[in-house]
Amino acid sequence: MEEPNKFWKSVAKELHFEKWSDKGLEYNFDHQKGEVFVKFMEGAKTNMAYNCLERNIQKGLGSKIAYIWEGNEPGDQMTITYQELLEQVSKFAEVLRTKGVKKGDVVAIYLPMTIELPIAMLACARIGAIHSVVFAGFSSDALANRIHQAKAKILITADGFYRGHKAIDLKTLADKAFSICHDQGHDIDSVIMVEHLKRIRTPQGAIPPEVKINKKTDSLWNKEMEAASSKNLQTSKIEWNDSEDPLFILYTSGSTGTPKGLVHTTTGYMTYAYEAAKKIFDSKPDDVFWCTADIGWITGHTFGVYGALLNGMTSMLFEGVPNYPDASRMWQLVEKYKVSKLYTSPTAVRSLMDCPTEMVTDYSRDTLKILGVVGEPINRPAWRWLHKVVGGEKCAIVDTYWQTETGGPMLTPLPGATPTKPGSATMPFFGVDPVLVDDQGVAKKGQIDGNLCFARAWPGMARTIWGDHARFIKTYFSTFPGLYFTGDGARRDQDSYYWVGGRVDDKLNVSGHLLSTSEIECVLTHHPTVQEAAVVAAPHPSKGQVPYAFVVLKQSRTLTADLIHEIKQEVRNKIGPFAAPEVVHGACGLPKTRSGKITRRILRIIAEGDHKANLGDTSTLIDEQVIAHLWETRPDVQFCK
Repeated sequence: MEEPNKFWKSVAKELHFEKWSDKGLEYNFDHQKGEVFVKFMEGAKTNMAYNCLERNIQKGLGSKIAYIWEGNEPGDQMTITYQELLEQVSKFAEVLRTKGVKKGDVVAIYLPMTIELPIAMLACARIGAIHSVVFAGFSSDALANRIHQAKAKILITADGFYRGHKAIDLKTLADKAFSICHDQGHDIDSVIMVEHLKRIRTPQGAIPPEVKINKKTDSLWNKEMEAASSKNLQTSKIEWNDSEDPLFILYTSGSTGTPKGLVHTTTGYMTYAYEAAKKIFDSKPDDVFWCTADIGWITGHTFGVYGALLNGMTSMLFEGVPNYPDASRMWQLVEKYKVSKLYTSPTAVRSLMDCPTEMVTDYSRDTLKILGVVGEPINRPAWRWLHKVVGGEKCAIVDTYWQTETGGPMLTPLPGATPTKPGSATMPFFGVDPVLVDDQGVAKKGQIDGNLCFARAWPGMARTIWGDHARFIKTYFSTFPGLYFTGDGARRDQDSYYWVGGRVDDKLNVSGHLLSTSEIECVLTHHPTVQEAAVVAAPHPSKGQVPYAFVVLKQSRTLTADLIHEIKQEVRNKIGPFAAPEVVHGACGLPKTRSGKITRRILRIIAEGDHKANLGDTSTLIDEQVIAHLWETRPDVQFCK
C-alpha cells in the first residue's frame, strides 16, 4: 500500500468523531533517533462506546440482537439488543461514576464470559476510564499482580462460574487478590460482584460454592444497577476522548517474568478493529459471528467485543468449553444459532478433530461461510480437517497472525480474494509492512527464513507498556532499531506468502496462551526445595506446546512423585493451570556457558527427546558431563512434533 495514511483516514471517516483531525500516522521506531512513539489522528475526539452503540442505533439497528449468550449448561441462554445494551451500559457508567471512577482511572474486570463483561468494558469506555480485563482462569496472585501494577480503583467480579464440570470460585480468588494488594500497599476502593451462580444451571445439579460478602467494600451488580435505574436516565453522559487517550490495558507475559500491561489507545485501535472485523470476516448484516476466544485475551477484545459491535454484528458469547457435555457442543451451537462466521484456535481444532467425525457431521453447518483461526500456527492436518469436515470444502479459511501488541491481525488472507495454503498466514493486512531480517538486522529479500519484524506503524498497535515505556522500547525496538520486532521467526516462500514459526525468545505458546518461561521459572525457584530451574517448550499434539521444567534441587532433597505434584500445584496457584509444567525433570545441574548463561537450545533438544539432533558447539560449557546426566535422567515421555 503506497498511501497507508490516506487509507486509514478514509476508514476512520466511516466512524463518528466529535472533533476531526487531518493528522494521520506519526511515529518513530528508531530509539537511536529519539523517543519511540506512535500517534494516529492526534487532536481528534471520539468515544468507542458511542461508536459501538448510538452510531449503530441511529442507523436503525436498535432492535438487532447484539449478543446471544449461551451458558456452560445447555439450555442456559439469553439475548440482548443494541438498544438494551446501550441502556445497560449507560446504567453501569453511572454506577462507576457513583463509585468515584473518573476519566483516566483504571477499572479491573475479572469476569467469566457473561453479558456483564462487555457491558463493563463499554461503560468504562463511555466515561473515559481505562479497563483492564483479567482472564478469569488466572490465579489470585496473577490477578493481584495486574491490579497492583495498574493501580486499579475498582474490581468487577462474579461469585463464580463453571467450565464443564469444574466449579470456579471466582469471588474467593478475587478476595485473596484484594488481600494481597492490601499487603502490598494498594487498596481497591470497592468490589462489584455479579451474582451469576444464582441464575444458571449447574452440572448434574451440583451445589455452587458459598460466597462471602465484605459489607465494607463489596456491592452487588444488580443492586447498583437498580439504584442507577431510579435516576431515570435515558443515556449517560459521554466523555469525548482524545485520540491517544488510553482505552484499555491488557497484560501479556513478559520475558523478565513480570507481566507487561500493553496500552491501546482510542482512535487507532478503534479504526483498526473496525476494519479488521469488516474485511477479514467480510461482515454482512445478517451475520451471526462467533469468536470463541475468551474476552480476557486480545482476540476477545478485538473480535468478541469492539470489532463486532463497531460493525453492527450479532455475536455469540459462550461461557462453556467446546467439549462439554461432549465434543459436539460447538457444532450444536453453530446449528442452533445459525453461525455464519467462526473464529477459533488451532488448539480447539486439534482437540475436536480427534473425536468421531459424526460429532461434527450430525449437525448442520450450512450457514457457515468463513472459518478463522488465531493464537498459534495451525498445522496442515488440522487446516485440512477444518476445511473438509467442518467447512465441507465450501468455507473460506482465514489463518490470522497477530499479537496482543498489534491490536489486530497483521498477516491474513482476505476471504474470496487471497488463495490460501494450509499453514500459511499468507499476506500482510492493509498498510502492514513485514520484513524478515537476519540476526544482525539485515533485511532479506525473496524466499528466506528470518526474524519477523514490521517496518512501519499501523493504527491499532500498542503505544507503550503501562508505567514502563523504557521496557516497551527494550522489548520491541532495541533488538533491531527502526523496526518493530515480534519475537517470532518466519519464512517467506517463493510466492511471498508468510509462514510463521515459533518464538525466537523465551516464550512458549500453550493452547494459544503466550507464557513467559522466566515467569514459570520464577515460581519454581521460589519453592523451598528448588535451587535452580529452567523451562523450555516441548511440542504437544493438541496444545501446540507445553512447559517442560528442569529443576535442580537443594542438597539432600529427592524428587518424589509428591514433590512433583507440589511443584506443579505451586505454578497452578501462582499463574494458572495452563502454565503448570507437563514434565518436571530432576537434574544435577544445567548446561551453562562460562559466562553463566543457560544453553536452552540443548535443553529443548533433551525435552523433545531427539537423540539424533545436533547439539551444536558444546565447548563453551562449564561441564559437558551435565548433558549425559540429563539424557540418563530424562523421564520416559514422548512428544510429537
